[in-house]
Amino acid sequence: MLKFDPSWRFEPPPDGRYKNKAIAPEAIRDFDLLIRKVTTQANRWDMLEHFKGAFSRAAGQTHFRSSSEGWAESDLSSAMSQAAENAPLFLEAFYDACEELRQRDLFAPDVAMINTVCRKHEIGYELKPPALLFRDSNSAITTTPVPVVERPPTIAEHALEILQQSLERSERLLTEGHHHEAVQESLWVLESLTTAFRGIELDGEAVRGKYFNDILRDLKRVAKDSTLERVIEWVTSLHGFLSSPTGGGVRHGMDLNEGISIGPSDARLFCNLIRSYIGYLLAEHERLKL
Repeated sequence: MLKFDPSWRFEPPPDGRYKNKAIAPEAIRDFDLLIRKVTTQANRWDMLEHFKGAFSRAAGQTHFRSSSEGWAESDLSSAMSQAAENAPLFLEAFYDACEELRQRDLFAPDVAMINTVCRKHEIGYELKPPALLFRDSNSAITTTPVPVVERPPTIAEHALEILQQSLERSERLLTEGHHHEAVQESLWVLESLTTAFRGIELDGEAVRGKYFNDILRDLKRVAKDSTLERVIEWVTSLHGFLSSPTGGGVRHGMDLNEGISIGPSDARLFCNLIRSYIGYLLAEHERLKL
């Protein structure tokens, strides 16, 4: 993950002398060409899915495995185009995906190659890990990381960084066949996120619980007769199943006689459900804090 002004995750800088807001189609094609060359090192379908997952997350979309290699290629192009609407997130997704391959002893475009494409297409950023640097109006490159805004990050901004790290790890675990651990990683984020609701008040009711179930119980009372109340019921049910020894067994161990082993399809379903709930709860937290 690259370090840059967290507000760019929501709204990148406007175009000026350089193209700062979005990645142009001709630049997308050059990044795509690099990906096609990388895919020759291993199973091509898996490699396409690897990059598609990175760009899907950057675009705020859930990553589903394509039904064939041909569809994976087409879906990757769509994911890249969607992610390209936010230039910093696009560059971060490409860089992170390349670094993950490098950790697996595969060749992937390095920082110099990525910066070459940026300069060629006048993209207003340069990678200098761990920072993503912003070009100023005088064509110079800043020599220090862009400073973080002085105001404290909102829970959405802070949680987004934690969430992205966890989703990347969860995705790697799924790809590597560690289905139980992948679900456990996602569930940890969900449990952590609920603590942000502690202290929220609405119509004289307050969330004061300390632990997951207590917090959701209070939040359900605060959110009575709303969509949030229904979502809390679903989240509680899923969490209970995954925690139970006779269910997913990801928190208290699995009952060796009656427990349900999590397979690849199950793990993908659970991770996608949890990610959907996390996104919804982030939005609800911002709404309730107003």
